[in-house]
This record gives sequence, structure tokens and C-alpha cells, in this order.
Amino acid sequence: MGASSGATAATAAAAIAQAVKASGSIVRLEPSEFTKILLRVDKPLVVTAKGGMFTAVYQYLTSYKGLVFFTKSREQLRLDGRIEVVEAEKIWVPS
Repeated sequence: MGASSGATAATAAAAIAQAVKASGSIVRLEPSEFTKILLRVDKPLVVTAKGGMFTAVYQYLTSYKGLVFFTKSREQLRLDGRIEVVEAEKIWVPS
């Protein structure tokens, strides 16, 4: 690996670390608990993405009281008409 490759890897690692810091707290929930959070919000906004390599995995993000809540499910969640949905190409959360 050349000097420029090492610098590129270091830059990428720093960018990932900064993204994790900027994202704040992400709370992972089971889908049923995520749905309960949505019921507490008057006009919820949910970001969705479909992922998975061999089987579909549906991912969901929303915020509530300054925290970000995340869930994933093999089944698509039923989101009622009062929920504003934004479809993202991909959702990435730190592990």
C-alpha cells in the first residue's frame, strides 16, 4: 500500500468517526416498539430503506425527543397515512 493509499484510508476512517459523532445517539428497537414511538408523535417523519443481500430487510429511522430510533424487519411495517415517509437509497447506522 502506497503513501497515498494510506492517507486515503486514514481520511476515510476519520470521516466515518466524524459521522458516528455527528449522528448522536441511535436507539435500536424491535419493530413493535418502534411502532409505539410513532404513536407518540403528532406528525412523525420516517426514513425508510430496503436492504439485504439474499432476503429483503426493511429499515426505518425516526426521531423523538432528540433521539434517533432505528429498527429493521423482514416484514414491511404498516405506516398509516399521517406518517410522512422519505424513501432513502440506503440507511447506515454504526454497529
